[in-house]
Parts: sequence; structure tokens; C-alpha cells
Amino acid sequence: MFAKEVYIARRATLVGKMGENVPQGSRGIALFIGNAEAPAQYWDNAYKFRQDSSWLYYFGLDIPCYAAVIDLDTAEETVFADDVEIGDIIWMGPQPSVASLAAGVGVLHTAPSGELGNVVARAISQGRPVHYLPPSRWYNTLKISDLTGIPVAQVKEKSSDSLTRAVISMRLVKEQCEIEQIDDACALGYEMHTVARNNVKVGRIEQEVVGIMEGVTLSKGWGVSFATILTQHGETLHNHLHDKVIEDGKLMVIDAGAENNMHYASDFTRTLPTGGRFTSMQKDIYRIVCNANELAFSLTRPGITYREVHLATARLMLEQLRDLDLVRGDVDEMVSLGIAGLFQPHGLGHNMGLDVHDMEDLGENLVGYDSNQIRSAQLGLGSLRMARKLVPGNVVTDEPGIYFIPALIDKWKAEGTDRGFVNYAKLEAYRDFGGIRLEDDVLVTEDGARRTGPYRLPILPEDVEEAMGNALS
Repeated sequence: MFAKEVYIARRATLVGKMGENVPQGSRGIALFIGNAEAPAQYWDNAYKFRQDSSWLYYFGLDIPCYAAVIDLDTAEETVFADDVEIGDIIWMGPQPSVASLAAGVGVLHTAPSGELGNVVARAISQGRPVHYLPPSRWYNTLKISDLTGIPVAQVKEKSSDSLTRAVISMRLVKEQCEIEQIDDACALGYEMHTVARNNVKVGRIEQEVVGIMEGVTLSKGWGVSFATILTQHGETLHNHLHDKVIEDGKLMVIDAGAENNMHYASDFTRTLPTGGRFTSMQKDIYRIVCNANELAFSLTRPGITYREVHLATARLMLEQLRDLDLVRGDVDEMVSLGIAGLFQPHGLGHNMGLDVHDMEDLGENLVGYDSNQIRSAQLGLGSLRMARKLVPGNVVTDEPGIYFIPALIDKWKAEGTDRGFVNYAKLEAYRDFGGIRLEDDVLVTEDGARRTGPYRLPILPEDVEEAMGNALS
């Protein structure tokens, strides 16, 4: 955990935000539900426990079945949980008291779990608002329904917009202590990718590489920050199947990250030539993606929207694809019509922090878009998860890609979606190409940006080939 003063300050800031423009006495209570353990097949065989990220942000206690209430009128805080009994001690050993754990994060009042219902019921009977965040887990949905009387199907839609927006506004801007943790998670992510690169060898099963790289996170951190993507079919954006034999001449997309012991995430992608060297065709496309990655980083700074950065990289990719005669015509018109979506059907990046897609459980548009931004319906741009105007303390991913997806190419050709800009005859040679994605994590600073972590994974094609050559020698 962080020092208790961090959590005290965060909760005080939250109370202040929730009190803005709301008269004293009518602000209600804020209800926070931590995660419970989730059985895999039966209760005593549970999935690895992962605490709710907003609970971690405000209360820090990485323990199942905790909850808390903040009285937004009085600022009184209470943690609800049960002290262990002898049966628990037999299986787990002696445990700290709830009171001592709560005191460690600056909360002075505690109560048994059974009292939470009475507190919520009292607030409702008094006509006081009960604010809660949209739950991401079914257990918490049921818990909130039980506490509030709201039908299960309506729990998410009746969550507190004001609390959600207040939490998002705080978690979007990382504190120095959080930045240090993200840098730490990035160091683990770099080690994962280095181990993976050193073990990509023709004849191996992909699963072997995945197992070796994920072992890094389990030995030094909490585990992976998301299900590892490692595939020779990079045209499938989120391929989690790892049963293929590594073949020579393929492109291996590795999109993976680590979650450190404080639960901060990293997320990196590198694309490797399976035999150690790119073909000339592969290198042509790789350089375009590499150039887009660098352009995005150079443009990232306070005051610019990430939507603008996305569009700038889309423009660059179309210009350079035109140089290869894969598209033809006016680039500005192609950008406007969303032609880049054929080659990059995803957005440039997303927020990072306690979640790899930070806070998207609270609402993707609320997290990634300013109130004056409307999400596009275009393929590619419409999948942009982070479009906001950037401010210092934002952490975002920079992950352009180019993919040749046969089914999508055929669909566009049949429907004329490209408006005549795509050279399908030339594109035919790329049907079995696969895909390329390159991703770094980036912190927005006061005067620009920096890549997170202690160093950068090799990304220039020559550097990638050299690193793979060294691993093979």
C-alpha cells in the first residue's frame, strides 16, 4: 500500500468534488464495495483474487469482502468487514484486525459486515442519495441490489453519475507515487518482452514462449495485466490461441503486459520476424507503423486531443501506404472518409493505470471522451478509447498498427466502401501478410511526454534484428 496519507487525501478530495454545487445536508453517502473471491469450480477453489481498482485507489486494502461508506455531508468514513474467527485462523493463520487494517489507510471507524445494510437502509429512509459506482462483477451487482432494493437489471444504469465522474477525474491524473508504480510495472513488462524475444525460435510451440514470459510476472509481480496476445496471425487483433508451431518467415505479434504487486499495469506490443530477419515487404510495412508510433509520441503533449494524434498517425500511414501504391488519391479525403480503418480498425490507444484499460468498467466514453466530443462511427476511429484533451499526469498507450484482414478486404471490395481509393490488385499480394502493431506506454508531462519505464524495448527494424540475432548466437 501507499502511505495512509495518500488515501486520506484522495478521499478528502473526493468528498470535496461531491460537495461542489450540492447543499450541505443533501449530499448523501458514497458506497464502495470491494471484490469478493470468485469460485472457479467450487467455493474452496477460487480464481486468483483481484481487488476492485477504485476500492484500491481510495482504500488500498487488498482483502476480499470489504466495503466502506463515506458520509458526504460529515466526511465520516467507515470500513465494514468481519474479523477472522477460529475456523479462519485454522486455515489462514492469525490475521490483523479490521480496525488495525482500516487505521493503516486512515479510516477510524469500522463495523461488522452485517451493519452495512442498516447504514444504507437508514440513508434511504432519510431520503439521502446513495452513490455507488457501476459494478463490474456480478457479485457486486447482487450485493448493491440487496443493499438498496434496486432491481438487479437496473443496478448499473442507476449508478451515480456524479460519483463516477468525480472518480474518473481523479484517477485520470496520476500522482507521482502512481507514476513510480507504473514505471515499475513497465520494467516487468520490458523483462517479459525481452524473454519472449529471446525465445521466439522456429519450431517451438507458441505456448512455450507465453509460459516463459508470463513466469516473469508471477515471479516478480502479481501476474499479467491482461491475457497475453502472442500470434503469427497478427491480422486477428486479440488472438489468445497459442497452439501453433513457430514458422520461419512469419510476423509474431506479442501484445503483453505485467501487473505489479501494487496492481499497476503495463502494456507493450512488439512485432518480431520469426526467423530473425524481416523480408523487404515486411520491413516496408513495419517502418510505416514504426513511423506512426514515433509521430504519435512526438505530438503527445498537454492541450492536444488524443483524437488529433490518432488522425495524424492515420494520415501518415495513408501517405506511406500510397507510396507503396496500396492506396491512391487525396490523403486528406481518405482520412475524412475513414479509409485508414481498413488497415487499422482500432484506435491509437487507451488510458493506463490500475487497469490496463484504465477505468473502462466505469464507462468507456466517460473515461476516454470529453463532454464536447462525439464518438465517431467510422471503423478504426470509432474504436478510439482515448480521445480526450491531454493533461499532465495522463498515461496513455501509443499503439498504431497495420493489418491485412482478408475478410475485411473482401467486404470492402464487395461493398465499395473504399470509394475507389484502395488498389485491390496490389493488395492481393498481402492477403497472407498478417499484421504489425507497435505499442509503448506514455506519460504526459508538463511540457510534453516521456515513455514510461527504465528503458525502451528495441523497435527500429535494424535493432530488432540485432537483438534477435544476439539471442540466436
